Amino acid sequence: MSVHQQLDQAVRRLEATLKASDLWRVEEPSAEAMASQQPFCVDSMSLPQWLRFVFIARLDTMVAAQAALPATCNVAPAADLYLKQEQARAGDRLLVVKAIEEVDQVINEAP
Repeated sequence: MSVHQQLDQAVRRLEATLKASDLWRVEEPSAEAMASQQPFCVDSMSLPQWLRFVFIARLDTMVAAQAALPATCNVAPAADLYLKQEQARAGDRLLVVKAIEEVDQVINEAP
């Protein structure tokens, strides 16, 4: 299985986990919010918005184009911190962070 196929499977699992954790139903960010230059768009959107409309969207584009992947990816620690601050249910937080760790791992281990 190619790295792009592995990444696609990991992203689909992340999407399913976000849906099951009720973190998928978020308002689409404005064009101004999407133009943020801050890491994770922290100044303009919530982490669930960023995951859905920026992170997953960009990864889907890379997979579809069979494009080069980023050299590194370490989103899971930021997601864990965010979900702790938002006092997300422990089970949901664990599942979401694990799904993001899988995406991080696929990218970090890509040749």
